[in-house]
Amino acid sequence: MTRPLIGIVPLYDDDKESYWMLPGYMKGIEEAGGIPVMLPLTTHIEVIEQLAHTFDGFLMTGGHDVDPQLYGENPQEFCGNICKERDHMEEILLNKALQFDKPVLGICRGIQLVNVLLGGTLYQDIPSQFETDTPINHAQKPPYDIPIHRINIEKGTPFYNILKSESIMVNSYHHQGIKKLSPQLRCAAKAVDDLIEAVYMPEKSFVVAVQWHPEFCY
Repeated sequence: MTRPLIGIVPLYDDDKESYWMLPGYMKGIEEAGGIPVMLPLTTHIEVIEQLAHTFDGFLMTGGHDVDPQLYGENPQEFCGNICKERDHMEEILLNKALQFDKPVLGICRGIQLVNVLLGGTLYQDIPSQFETDTPINHAQKPPYDIPIHRINIEKGTPFYNILKSESIMVNSYHHQGIKKLSPQLRCAAKAVDDLIEAVYMPEKSFVVAVQWHPEFCY
């Protein structure tokens, strides 16, 4: 049986000006039966279109904050580092993946960027901007593989169909999150403080994204 090739968007180190990768992303794909391949960081449209044709699916990884200008805001003082090249590359890549109906999984930054590119907005900083009567910790300290808060899963969603559970415990390491959900996405799970933790795109065969970090569990 031929294993599917899964393209992984690279992480970028600003200080070293280098690409890097967490092994958990690759190990998770291998365990699921795929072959993980780290993509180049490029905004060349023809290259990205060839990648979109070549690979069977894509993983949009964690990393930098999403540029607030993509959802019509100026960066606030609590917004972290951004990588415009990654934003641009992933915008082109997501559009091509959707055009060819290729599977897409977003993790952490991935869920945020998918939401923004499809018309949603973000909290630039959850502690500063997200008000709730049931505060929970979304930015845990190491080790990152320990679940620290519960999420509630919507029945009838792909996540419920896979997990067969109405709630699970997850790890959490992020300071941004979905504010306004894209009209093209549906919420699949929320944290107990009502912050969106998982989404999917019903019009496509497989476009899903999560706010937690399954890659730290490998």
